[in-house]
Amino acid sequence: MDDLTTDLLIIGAGPTGLFSAYYAGFRGMSVVVVDSLPELGGQITAMYPEKAIHDVAGFPSVKGRDLVAGLVEQAATAHPTYLLDRTATTLEHRDDDVVVTLDDDTRVTAGAVLITSGIGKFSPRPLPAGDGWVGRGMEFFVPSFAPYAGKDVVVVGGGDSAFDWAQHLEPLAASVTLVHRRDAFRAHERTVAEVTASSVEIITNAQVTALRGESHLEEVEVSVDGEEPRVLEAQALVAALGFIADLGAIQRWGLETHKRHVVVDSAMRTNLPRVFAAGDITDYPGKVRLIAVGFGEAATAVNNAAVALDPTAHVFPGHSSEG
Repeated sequence: MDDLTTDLLIIGAGPTGLFSAYYAGFRGMSVVVVDSLPELGGQITAMYPEKAIHDVAGFPSVKGRDLVAGLVEQAATAHPTYLLDRTATTLEHRDDDVVVTLDDDTRVTAGAVLITSGIGKFSPRPLPAGDGWVGRGMEFFVPSFAPYAGKDVVVVGGGDSAFDWAQHLEPLAASVTLVHRRDAFRAHERTVAEVTASSVEIITNAQVTALRGESHLEEVEVSVDGEEPRVLEAQALVAALGFIADLGAIQRWGLETHKRHVVVDSAMRTNLPRVFAAGDITDYPGKVRLIAVGFGEAATAVNNAAVALDPTAHVFPGHSSEG
């Protein structure tokens, strides 16, 4: 890959990064977008493309894959250059630009950098009893609901992903059982109420202690506090135990961070000149991690980056609507 020069380098091709690309084009900037994943869409594409998303303004409900498709179409107006399946490794400041080197040795020289990489690189928390069962009935993500039709499914976890997947699988699976180690849940209260009122069996104060089967999963052993272990018939298990996030090389760039998030001011500026951040990766007092918030931060970051590139520019460019 030849070295590239651009006005704005966006690190992260999730929803916030894609909207940032569109908005940068609206401001007349050239754009390069880098992502370590091989496809656009970030966590949505990798983890829950079929899941319904309810917190994007203007969409009472939208499938993850449909939201990404719309964002990609919108970003196309900026004619971005996508560098996928590559990771930003080093960042170097010069007088009027920033140089970022990727893991394939491509160098991108940019007037400004916008970090929209969400939680960074992520790996699922392991299920101790599930060692060796990935691909044999156990999965950490549900990219498609169709393979679970007619199956007995066990979902492990008590957070949003566990309850969302239990709710979406319930209409098409033969049965869904949710197992959680505590009797309190981290998921949204409305979703918990809806799953509790459905046919999903919820087993609390319990842990999955064994998976059994020949070539594929057939049974799941669940140990409940103070009771004899239960054996559940199951052909599929989803381990929704959360993720271990790693900012990777970004942590070595000298950015101010707080609990694995990048600290920004009200203009989405980091402590490094010409480096901005937006979306789930950011931290500031009162921060709320929603896709809708990331969209607003993207516009704020891009508008302030425009002034960093051209001090005579205005932070507010006018509205993007026609007429």
